[in-house]
Amino acid sequence: MTQNLAQTVPSQVRSASGRPAGASTQMEVWQGLSAAVVDAIADDWYATEQKYRAGRMEHYFSAEFLEGRALLNNLTNLGLVEEAAQAVNAFGQNLTDILEQEPDAALGNGGLGRLAACFLDSCATLDLPVAGYGILYRYGLFKQLFEDGFQTEHPDPWMEEGYPFVVRREEAQRIVRYNDLTVRAVPYDMPITGYGTKNVVTLRLWRAEPMEEFDYDAFNSQRFTDAIVERERTADISRVLYPNDTTYEGKVLRVRQQYFFCSASLQEIVDNYVTHHGEDLSRFAEFNSVQLNDTHPVLAIPELMRLLMDEHHLGWDQAWEVVTKTFAYTNHTVLAEALETWEMSIFERLFPRITEIVREIDRRFRQDMAERGLDQARIDYMAPLAGDKVRMAWIACYASYSINGVAALHTDIIKRDTLKEWHDIWPERFNNKTNGVTPRRWLRQCNPRLSALLDEVAGSDAWVKDLSLLAAHTEAADDALLDRLAEIKHANKVDFAAWVAEREGVEIDPDAIFDVQIKRLHEYKRQLLNAIYILDLYFRMKENPSLQVPPRVFIFGAKAAPGYIRAKGIIKLINAIADLVNNDPVVSKTLKVVFIHNYNVSPAEHIIPAADVSEQISMAGKEASGTSNMKFMMNGALTLGTLDGANVEILDAVGDDNAYIFGATEDELPALRESYNPRTTYETVPGLKRVLDAFTDGTLDDNGSGWFADLRRSLLEGGEHADVYYVLGDFAAYREAKDAMAADYADQRAWQRKAWVNITRSGRFSSDRTISDYAKVWGIEPQPVA
Repeated sequence: MTQNLAQTVPSQVRSASGRPAGASTQMEVWQGLSAAVVDAIADDWYATEQKYRAGRMEHYFSAEFLEGRALLNNLTNLGLVEEAAQAVNAFGQNLTDILEQEPDAALGNGGLGRLAACFLDSCATLDLPVAGYGILYRYGLFKQLFEDGFQTEHPDPWMEEGYPFVVRREEAQRIVRYNDLTVRAVPYDMPITGYGTKNVVTLRLWRAEPMEEFDYDAFNSQRFTDAIVERERTADISRVLYPNDTTYEGKVLRVRQQYFFCSASLQEIVDNYVTHHGEDLSRFAEFNSVQLNDTHPVLAIPELMRLLMDEHHLGWDQAWEVVTKTFAYTNHTVLAEALETWEMSIFERLFPRITEIVREIDRRFRQDMAERGLDQARIDYMAPLAGDKVRMAWIACYASYSINGVAALHTDIIKRDTLKEWHDIWPERFNNKTNGVTPRRWLRQCNPRLSALLDEVAGSDAWVKDLSLLAAHTEAADDALLDRLAEIKHANKVDFAAWVAEREGVEIDPDAIFDVQIKRLHEYKRQLLNAIYILDLYFRMKENPSLQVPPRVFIFGAKAAPGYIRAKGIIKLINAIADLVNNDPVVSKTLKVVFIHNYNVSPAEHIIPAADVSEQISMAGKEASGTSNMKFMMNGALTLGTLDGANVEILDAVGDDNAYIFGATEDELPALRESYNPRTTYETVPGLKRVLDAFTDGTLDDNGSGWFADLRRSLLEGGEHADVYYVLGDFAAYREAKDAMAADYADQRAWQRKAWVNITRSGRFSSDRTISDYAKVWGIEPQPVA
């Protein structure tokens, strides 16, 4: 950087506002400061891209990248926080206020997208030649508001004021063709800085634009709506993340989106190969690998076949050899029935040539399996096509050189169950890559008080790039250090309480236990189990006013997919319980329930440093990994959870005394379910009947929607389909563990010691470790920019 921020920021602010810096609004200052940061990294960004493009690269394909706010993250990585504060102070602004002007980039939803964001951060920090590819969503998922406790969905126009951290690259646009529509894919690049390095990774996001912006003939003929029909059809492709696919047209749009970014990205990658390595595409896989983050980008497989055969004239066998050396696939679910499938009629409608290629992949697969001696039933189960369905995961398994799970337990399950047939044939393809999170955003940035303490204890900031270094300091927890740790946690809780009061209008006690469950709303994640516990505790306190209950604040954050009615019913239930508890003149002095609306990255950055307890209570065997568990752990919250996903490895890292584990294990559940009768549990477990009856006896109000009755039925009725996620079966164990946890909190010194163990043993859950593992599979080495 040739100029410091004090020199560049005022001019960038003036450029953004058209006014002197001192007369500009906070939003205009944010824009100017952000532009100054892009200016500061521009040369290094260009140099990184040029170096990477000339050698072997990894390309990370993902439908979502939940990046969060960019300015503070970049200032932190570049070591410019203090300099930025001084630059804006010079014209009467406060950096904290300026940072709050930035919207969250609405490019993702849950763990899948946040994982992709953490991975790019680690790739940049480790100087690895990687690029990300996705879609520039206009509105993202949705902005969540609550009306009478119900989730309502609203557009999230996050780029309305402009966003300096995405740079339009008009000259690099590609053409994507469907049977019924031809569109331009225009790339917008986002720089991803690394910590303490000049390397800057590129996240390329494609925006769909029409071939012609406006039909003048239609407009001049007074057919005003017709003049913009194609523009709006095209804009639909990149308008919303995960459009509702409960209808056929919704499914068509989903598939159109997936092909859009896969085709544009592969065209870019192939053209770059030709520029640097010539027209012989048979060597493509020597210089390129593509990681498929779940099944959303699997259309890249037939699309690369199309490009190699139709555009570059390779034969099928040669093209298939290239493809099977190029793609790697990350599986994110243990449920075979949840793996993505699409109607073949959608493929036939959108892209006949891709349909032909998929049919040929299926034909050759069936022939291959028959030659291996598989019986017809097994071939039919594994085949890419089944009747009128295209099985995306099966295509990925057949064409990929690497197939990985995202936690040790998850990988074991997919090997022996979900993808067993594939593992039986190609065991060498399977490997585990336990997820991780970046300590830059999830500790250094969001918890500066704790970060400063760790610098002091470790003697430097080296841990920020190698979190495993903290393990050497587990035994450093003397009384003086633990006192400081307690002071840091309390200060974070005071800050969070003030934030909640302003944002949600709820007053909470910083001295209470902050018990947090933040994640996507899904039945298997069992937010319902947590809600039942809170209602049970409420009734216990009403029944016995002398019951000694430590002050507790139960904190939720979650969005439910717009078409997922039962998940939306759980949100309404939690909000109804909050109304009941928070408005009770006696109980509210001890308990509070807060549902943080529009949960995304920025609220998480406020919540996680303040949390005492991390709820990770999915039914065992259902959560592939989880990543919020890791973020909480490295900020000193204790895990309360089942032996599911990465919880298993967290327990291994911290030991039985430093986490609270409950419930049936994945191995135990099949036998338990054989004799499980949820209605018997409802009748015999103390307190459970009155809780479930409260769903429908008028204690809780669902505004006549019938949603609470549906939740109750889902737990008690339907024979073998009742209580699918073992909510009632695990309730007694959950209550016991949660009560014990609350009682243990009274011994603050012991609690702080447990928290310190969690912090210092979180190293294996850094995304730097995960990406280092991936890099070995990808065959890439660090390429630092001089």
